[in-house]
Amino acid sequence: MVDLAPALLILGTRGIPAAHGGFETFAERLALYLAGRGWRVGVYCQEEVERVRNRVSSRMWNGVELITVEVALRGPAATLAFDALCVRDAAARGGVCLVLGYNGAAFLPYLRARGGRILTNMDGIEWRRPKWSMPVRAYFYVSEWIAAWSSQRLVADHPAIADHLARRRPRRAIATIPYGGDPPPADPAPPPLGLEPGRYLVSIARIEPDNNILTIVEAFSRRPRGMRLVVLGTLSVSNPYHRAVEDAAGPEVLLPGALYEAERVQALRVHARAYLHGHTVGGTNPSLVEALWAGNAVIAHDNPFNRGTAGDGQFYFTDSASCASAIERVLADDNAVAAARKAARARAESFRWDDVLAAYEAEARRVGGYPPLPPRATIGSPDSVTVGNEW
Repeated sequence: MVDLAPALLILGTRGIPAAHGGFETFAERLALYLAGRGWRVGVYCQEEVERVRNRVSSRMWNGVELITVEVALRGPAATLAFDALCVRDAAARGGVCLVLGYNGAAFLPYLRARGGRILTNMDGIEWRRPKWSMPVRAYFYVSEWIAAWSSQRLVADHPAIADHLARRRPRRAIATIPYGGDPPPADPAPPPLGLEPGRYLVSIARIEPDNNILTIVEAFSRRPRGMRLVVLGTLSVSNPYHRAVEDAAGPEVLLPGALYEAERVQALRVHARAYLHGHTVGGTNPSLVEALWAGNAVIAHDNPFNRGTAGDGQFYFTDSASCASAIERVLADDNAVAAARKAARARAESFRWDDVLAAYEAEARRVGGYPPLPPRATIGSPDSVTVGNEW
């Protein structure tokens, strides 16, 4: 008997269960959602080994096929080899291929030539990140073009990303679907690290120049605050930017490294007086969405990505001086903080996982030529989802 169930393969992440970042969390959410709705779902999972013994293997996990690919390499070379092997395997399987990011876009023309139906989430504008050398930035720039033209459909997670992609492809080939989040539990755990509820600010991000961590730390450390700043993120003594952050940190700054336990990170958000977000490149940032769901007052770098996500009811900065001013207002003005928290909770309603996952299912059906589902409410507002057809 022929299996007529719709099929989806997810490429471009390290795999699930999620343990690495936003894309992995999204892949796990979507895979479980679609499997529960009758889809055949496969997720490619990278395994770095000393010696390849079983190049491609699979097992079932909660109704999802985990397709493990062994790679006997490390670093960027391992990622490229993994992407190439995933594409080769996917080309022989059929179904819709959801590609998360365009790091391995060089292999997508092969997949398209083999009849692949490709839906690509284009992520942020990676080639603009100042941390990359010029050759790496050039690679990402070319990869963005390749992904844009090798895919039948593109997904932007933010209207500003959709505007950028419209310079690559017609808008009718682009769907705008944000990242999702969940409300915190009614009775969250106490804050970790010995912190007192409401007596600290928190930043949760990779410690990189385009995330303005040094700017945030310098602004907070200008004078005593009577409150802590917690900067969550991995630090390395061999990284000059990380050393600069540590050197700039005053005695009230806490640099605990990374926390991976979701419950502790959520508690850290929920009990903070405000969340600081310095990202300058990218679309709808998962950490910012989680801060909105936590009801945080937000102090964010002023750019279209952050304003488009957090809305006008928050606090914004452009440099160290304006960041310090925003911090001072948040520490001094209880009414302004209460208003920002109320605005954050209202804004979070635009980022519900159920709506996000349903929108992805609709796009996957369109790309795969599967019958569409009955119409349902769009995400957030009438402008939140852009749809169209171009092959």
